[in-house]
Amino acid sequence: MREIPVGLPSELVPLSWLLGVWEGSGVLEYQIGEESVSRTFGHRLSFSHDGLPYLNYSSYTWLEPEFGSESDDKIPLATETGYWRLSRPQTSGDPGPGLLPGEGERPFNTTEAVETLRNAAGGFDIEVVLAHPAGVAELYLGQVTGPRIDLATDAVVRTAGAKPYAAATRLYGLVDNHLLWAWDIAALGQKLRTHASGRLAHIE
Repeated sequence: MREIPVGLPSELVPLSWLLGVWEGSGVLEYQIGEESVSRTFGHRLSFSHDGLPYLNYSSYTWLEPEFGSESDDKIPLATETGYWRLSRPQTSGDPGPGLLPGEGERPFNTTEAVETLRNAAGGFDIEVVLAHPAGVAELYLGQVTGPRIDLATDAVVRTAGAKPYAAATRLYGLVDNHLLWAWDIAALGQKLRTHASGRLAHIE
């Protein structure tokens, strides 16, 4: 059982099991027409906080050398960054928009207040915003129930030069002290289908 860090904002307690740096490997499997892409990759991701009621997220992946390759070089694959938080209306006590400071006491700053945010299923609704350097931004909605998180895109925004990418779902779970995850995508004209999954160990 992981301990909750001292000074953690109350709103982050339901997500506290994610905190830290995780590293491991995964499998990429994606069908494009009659072609199937299959590779193994390395993965390092980080969840941190800076005193505000959201988690900072960053992910970096790299391709492992193919079997029989003469090179041991790892090839950078993809990176993404974003923010994870409980879903709730913003109040006058929250900072923003922009750099405007909040007015009065910050809301949901006690465990009792956070408990009032539980949904009908007994979990907490969450919002996740992710940005990719290739011109894609995603807004996910979902819920955290104990050590499990289910997400689905509510919106995807692409630049004019970005590759086709329409929707996605993600699943995260803590199993035997490892972070397991799976990511399905609808991209390149394909319907939503299996894309990648991985298993990560907590290293910090």
